[in-house]
Amino acid sequence: MADEIHAGGCQCGAVRFRVEGKLADASVCHCRMCQKASGNFYLPLVSVRAAKLVWTRGERKRFQSSNAVWRGFCGDCGTPLTYEAPDGMALAIAAFDEPDGIVPVIQWGIEAKLPYVDHVSALPGEETMADGEAASFLAYLVSYQHPDHDTETWPPEERR
Repeated sequence: MADEIHAGGCQCGAVRFRVEGKLADASVCHCRMCQKASGNFYLPLVSVRAAKLVWTRGERKRFQSSNAVWRGFCGDCGTPLTYEAPDGMALAIAAFDEPDGIVPVIQWGIEAKLPYVDHVSALPGEETMADGEAASFLAYLVSYQHPDHDTETWPPEERR
């Protein structure tokens, strides 16, 4: 659908974006450069391709990670935002307000895949509040993270 609209941004809310139009293929990249850029096991990305990308708040900082690729990120909180190459731009899937509908269809750079990544889903899992210490800590926690929707202004004038 050409009339699709997707929004997202960084953790602190200093940088926000909107994509107007259909997103292209989503992928997971395991290459060492994407691991370093995301500080994670891999970097899930979705190509913007023919869609229109509009930066609605702030400007991303950019780092040239190779002779052909730039990485965009929030200069305030460090959230990874873009992968920019000669063939187009991709956005970090987790930076979208609604990332659950952006499903990767391929993995790239599997030669650098960390050996335990495929086993993570088999690890025992617990909900955060099942840990008594975490529940006590979280009961008093006030999040300063930007919400998963656009806001007129950010940050709020009053923080607790």
